[in-house]
Amino acid sequence: MVRPMTTAKIRLYVDHPLGSGQSVPLNRDQAHYLFGVMRLGVGAQVLLFNGHDGEWQAEVVQAGKRGGVLRADAQTRILQMPPDLWLLFAPIKKARTDFIVEKATEMGAARICAVQTAHTNADRIRQDRLQAHAIEAAEQCGGTYVPPVDDLQRLDRLLDGWNASRHILFCDEGLAGQAPALISDLTSTSVPWAILIGPEGGFSEAERARLHALPHAHAISLGPRILRADTAAVAALTLWQSALGDWG
Repeated sequence: MVRPMTTAKIRLYVDHPLGSGQSVPLNRDQAHYLFGVMRLGVGAQVLLFNGHDGEWQAEVVQAGKRGGVLRADAQTRILQMPPDLWLLFAPIKKARTDFIVEKATEMGAARICAVQTAHTNADRIRQDRLQAHAIEAAEQCGGTYVPPVDDLQRLDRLLDGWNASRHILFCDEGLAGQAPALISDLTSTSVPWAILIGPEGGFSEAERARLHALPHAHAISLGPRILRADTAAVAALTLWQSALGDWG
């Protein structure tokens, strides 16, 4: 049974099974946040989710500086899975890469993949830090699912092993100024998708030629101006979600 209303205001992601009466131990960082920063005590209510079991209202039953225990009492929301949509993006400056991961999580990406292109300046990312940003974004936006953030991989190698059943929405800055394609017209069947956003320097000519030659890749313009990579990610996610996603 799902309980529709709760007075709890704080949402917390936990890597632990959730169910009626389930005890949930807290690590040191979680205990510091709940009891040191938010000043909660025994008896306080917290909303928990783990990406698998939906959202649960829980009560603090033990509170300490270095740990604590919550008890899951009632499910408040079932698991809400996002559409089967991946976001592929080339990492940019740290704060803007963080922004892309946060917004992709909020906007319903099911997987977030950092790719190294010919013009990508970064040769590594802090995958654990970006995953933490995805968790924080899910906590804030009310999501019950946290998209995995993959470690950096080369775009050419990713395309070598690509499953052609997953269509690619290729945001091609070379098409800037052309009328944007209607995403809903790109395919008449329900298929998994990936959005591909290029780096600050744009795709190389070889990358553009390869992507244009792929039958499952659909090149589109995002309007009359070339957008920054972080803006392009939000714009493309918005267009896809409004046409083929779970917004309608």
